[in-house]
Amino acid sequence: MKPARLIILAVAVVAAGLAGVLAMNMAGSGGVVTRVQSVIEKEPTVNVLVSSANLPVGARLDEKAVHWMPWPQSGLVQGFITETDRPDAIKDLQGAVVRLPVFEGEPIRPEKVADSNSRILSSLLPAGKRAVATEISVATGAGGFILPNDRVDVIMVRKGQNTDKYITETVLSNIRVLAIDQQIEEKEDGTKTAVGTTATLELTPDQTKVMAVAQQMADRLSLALRSVADAQEQDTSAADYLLSGDNGSAIVQVIKSGSIVTDATGSVKPE
Repeated sequence: MKPARLIILAVAVVAAGLAGVLAMNMAGSGGVVTRVQSVIEKEPTVNVLVSSANLPVGARLDEKAVHWMPWPQSGLVQGFITETDRPDAIKDLQGAVVRLPVFEGEPIRPEKVADSNSRILSSLLPAGKRAVATEISVATGAGGFILPNDRVDVIMVRKGQNTDKYITETVLSNIRVLAIDQQIEEKEDGTKTAVGTTATLELTPDQTKVMAVAQQMADRLSLALRSVADAQEQDTSAADYLLSGDNGSAIVQVIKSGSIVTDATGSVKPE
């Protein structure tokens, strides 16, 4: 055999031996593979009060209507209600009225709801009620002791027909006072309040008509303060003769010198 072939064969044998030794060493060491695990840091969150459902205008908030939801701290906007700032917000907003539509998952903003601390009178009116203002004074407003949420009777004083005598009639009974002037709740700091000149009353649509006619007929309207115990009594009564007829259409009444001079049919009453 030629020397060159012997050299090539020797090199091949040595290479094969080295490969076998290397393979045995790797098998014995177990082939440890190191995994690099990426770490994702979560952004800090803050609990924000959000709507639990689509809330239309006029809906009332309760525990089922709102809930706390984690919100990215970098995404906070001024006006969001957070649990950090107002931990009792769900309780405080019980009964608050939605003034603008709120969609499910949308953060509750103060400008979209009207709670008991707001000065928005329409939010305090129950459904179907009306707010009607009437002038008062110390003499006609129970000496200035009538406050918002009190109950009053509305008494009309007018001259009788063909006589100089005055007639007093209770035209509305057990009516809730919504506001005195523009104050819709009592002050809790003990400060004195100036005597109001206007009382805003909570009335039904029919009582609103009665009040409008009484204001035109009366020489004077007075508010008689009632006991707080009367709050549960009926508050929808009114002087029916000042209302429309049985069909609900309005009566056209002519008032002369504070007295009605036409009857329900529109004919002129003799003087």
